[in-house]
Amino acid sequence: MSKKTSGKVYLVGAGPGEPGLLTLRAAAVLQRADVVLHDALVGPGVMALIPDGAEVVDVGKRSGDHAVSQGEINERLVRHAREGKAVVRLKGGDPFVFGRGGEEAEALADAGIEFEVVPGVTSAVAVPAYAGIPVTHRDMASAFQVITGHAADDTQHGIDWGAVARAPGTKVVLMCVERIASVAEGLVAGGMPPTTPAAVIRSGTTASQEVLVSTLGKVGADVKRQGLSAPALAVIGDVVRLRGKLDWWSRRPLSGQRVAVTRTREQASGLAQRLGDLGAEVLEVPTIRIERPSAIDPLLEAVLGIGEYDWLVFTSANGVTAFLDVFLKAFNDLRSLGNVRIAAVGPATAARVKERGLAVDVMPERYVAKEVAKALAEHETVENLRYLLLRAESANPDLPALLEEMGGIVDDVACYRTVPEEGGTAAAAALMESGADWLTFTSSSTVDNFHRRMDLPSFLARHPGTRIASIGPETSKALHLLGIKPTVEARRHDIDGLLEALVAAAPEGR
Repeated sequence: MSKKTSGKVYLVGAGPGEPGLLTLRAAAVLQRADVVLHDALVGPGVMALIPDGAEVVDVGKRSGDHAVSQGEINERLVRHAREGKAVVRLKGGDPFVFGRGGEEAEALADAGIEFEVVPGVTSAVAVPAYAGIPVTHRDMASAFQVITGHAADDTQHGIDWGAVARAPGTKVVLMCVERIASVAEGLVAGGMPPTTPAAVIRSGTTASQEVLVSTLGKVGADVKRQGLSAPALAVIGDVVRLRGKLDWWSRRPLSGQRVAVTRTREQASGLAQRLGDLGAEVLEVPTIRIERPSAIDPLLEAVLGIGEYDWLVFTSANGVTAFLDVFLKAFNDLRSLGNVRIAAVGPATAARVKERGLAVDVMPERYVAKEVAKALAEHETVENLRYLLLRAESANPDLPALLEEMGGIVDDVACYRTVPEEGGTAAAAALMESGADWLTFTSSSTVDNFHRRMDLPSFLARHPGTRIASIGPETSKALHLLGIKPTVEARRHDIDGLLEALVAAAPEGR
């Protein structure tokens, strides 16, 4: 057949589950996919990277359920490519390590379809590493074998377990949990001592990771007693003894916790990175995006009349950016602000003010209207001073009311608005399906728009173990209106405070 140049198939390794282990090439290819055919074991964090508008097809083979045959998968890849589409075949781990990627590549080559292989981090190495087990060690193992457990009871394509047992080094057995007893028996029969250390790792690199340490002679019974199920792999050899010393994963404060971030796309990545550094598995589900206010004239009038004000009051970093972007278009010089004084609520807002080359005169850390008004009054008498509040559209009316009661002259001007984020459909679907240990909310608008999109009480009913983290009182108010009490509320109403609250609430032993 003639080669179709307008369509191409990418055989992409998604890694073992942790989205941070996805390669840069894999992420780039995924972002321009028209069609994604994915395996069952691709993690929700990776699935969340699939662009909105891409056709997503689950062709995963689960234990005992091969609803989509390999032949049908091959046919779909060829068909979509001939339609001129960019097709990503997203496979757990590495496509050429027991992923049948070689068979799919053959089918594409036979059909004259252009394809590219994007290797992935294989679970054979990454999963033991996340359990604190190196597959090689100069004093213990200078080689390792990777074997599929699917063939443990297959007499036609069976593995010579005697040969495996005689070979030096670590044995890593993939897809083995249902056959671990047969694997262990074969290795012992082949000459390995039943006292050989063995570990079985379930859902490695994810928030659900479980590790069972045993010996070759007992591992079958131990797996059955603990009730471990797929997906899992086994590591067999002296290197397993190092786990107690090298177990770094479970020592991080948020290891084993899946945390959903609901901020805007632009702000989510910073929080997600910090959560990941603390060990969390992060799912980014943005619920809002920032846009210009519905009516821009009040902001323009305030900017042009800036000399009339004694104070600018910013209650969020978004407000700082939105106001100064408009101001600098009008004046092109920060000095045009004159002698106006600046109040910034919270360290994040203050940091944004300082980033833009301005000083902060008052910074109440708690965004509670009484605290803000009190801080301003302690700095100087409020009466007859003019305040320009630069906030979100439809912000809480308490602060301007308090300042006016104290004799201030207040203009409450919207410099941005939050609107529902309708994108991130793959991430939202992954969250609805898999749930999370924590939902984090950083503003009342994230609460409102999450609820509008997913019905928060219904979500919690579907995933009853989910806990709620609120950044502060205003956010908690929005939750209370839905009849929901947050599990934790940050004492400091900023990202540092939110992270501190999550760490403090982490299960003991983390």
